[in-house]
Amino acid sequence: MAASLALQDKVVLITGASKGIGRAIALKVASLGARVVINYSRDSSAAESLVFELNNIAAGRQGEGQGGDRALAVQADAGSVAGITQLVDAAVAKFGRIDVLVPNAGIMPLQDLAHTTEELFDRTYALNVKGPLFLAQKAVPHMGSDKETSGRIIFVSTGVVRSSAVNPLYALYASTKGAVEQISRCLSKELGPKGITVNCVAPGPTGTDLFFEGKSEAMIKGISAASPFQRLGTPEEIAGVVAFLAGADSAWVSGQVLGVNGAAFV
Repeated sequence: MAASLALQDKVVLITGASKGIGRAIALKVASLGARVVINYSRDSSAAESLVFELNNIAAGRQGEGQGGDRALAVQADAGSVAGITQLVDAAVAKFGRIDVLVPNAGIMPLQDLAHTTEELFDRTYALNVKGPLFLAQKAVPHMGSDKETSGRIIFVSTGVVRSSAVNPLYALYASTKGAVEQISRCLSKELGPKGITVNCVAPGPTGTDLFFEGKSEAMIKGISAASPFQRLGTPEEIAGVVAFLAGADSAWVSGQVLGVNGAAFV
């Protein structure tokens, strides 16, 4: 199969996909031939615009001009079991199965201990931990169970989990991503016999709206300067690694956390 069609006709479901890393992943896998289901919570205009763009990528590759029917946007709460069930049901109704799952939706609160509330704790763990776990649970019955149609689950962690110099304000966020990494390791053992690989990507500081939220300009400059490359990562750089994990070349990679951080956390 040509490299440009490495994910031809694979069905890829991505949560939190209307912007940032999720959007970059959607565009990347579509360029490799995938059919894409994107999930969003509020911004319907951004989601529908992305669907239009994804369909045009496929149509342009096939010489069909504008149009196509290879992408779907689903509004659902990716932190609730009801929303997750709705999302998986919509994906399967549209495309018949799920080949690749990317639970990307998340929030990154920056809060010290004294100001961490129960409400913030519950909301962060719901979207960052409960959502990915139950999304995997609901999606697995619709994923491949043999070597020819093997599935891929690609969780999203963060390099902050491994940083000894982590800012104390990341305590809540980092704890959720530590949980996700452990879920990934355990599920790789459980789902391996079904032909499903399970991995994590752990981005370093990446230029997204989520990253910039709540940070001062001085803080952002300081984080950029701490990189050996003197910059933030880009969503497209994360998407490239996700695309590798989604494809056939990663068949023997499972249970791993791949740091995508420009040597920021080594």
